[in-house]
Amino acid sequence: MLDLVLPLQCGGCGAAGTRWCPICARELAVRPDEPHVVTPRVDPGVPVLSLGRYAGSRRRAIVALKEHGRADLAAPLAEALTTALSNLLTWNVLDTPLTVVPAPTRRSAARRRGGDPITRIADKAATGLPGLTVRPALHLKAFTRDSVGLSSADRQRNIAGRIRVSTPVGGAVIVVDDVVTTGATAAESVRALQTRGADVLAVLALAHA
Repeated sequence: MLDLVLPLQCGGCGAAGTRWCPICARELAVRPDEPHVVTPRVDPGVPVLSLGRYAGSRRRAIVALKEHGRADLAAPLAEALTTALSNLLTWNVLDTPLTVVPAPTRRSAARRRGGDPITRIADKAATGLPGLTVRPALHLKAFTRDSVGLSSADRQRNIAGRIRVSTPVGGAVIVVDDVVTTGATAAESVRALQTRGADVLAVLALAHA
């Protein structure tokens, strides 16, 4: 009956009768040579890696999860993140023990979305990967604006000094985000963690713009 009221649709392409179709699954799948290093306009001082462009099924899935309540899409996104982390561990780019720190989300956005999507994805992704611990230690200070629609310079000004570390994070760390656009949030996240003594190895994003 629920399907009659709210027809089941693929979160990537809108195909009827499935939450995530095989075609979108293939588009989101992480290949053996991924993630790739990308170069955002704002350099965080550590490698920035991405699973793919912020386009197509990847973009629609992220938007549906964050803005349209499609919590079920955390699973395929987490599966892709798991594969990416596994590849980085296999290549010895990362080593364990490793703390996965989700990029910060505005409190108002997290409340509207029923929780923080990137933390939910990180938690699912780290399950089954020994030696990984997820710690949502980064938080945005009050009155930080939404960065959507801001220019690169405005994004930097908006986020500068506005990310705080709520709990100490020691040892090796990787910052995980949904989308890296200008790199301003990634750079400020890395700076905040390094100031508190964390050894930030990289930033890993589900997509890059």
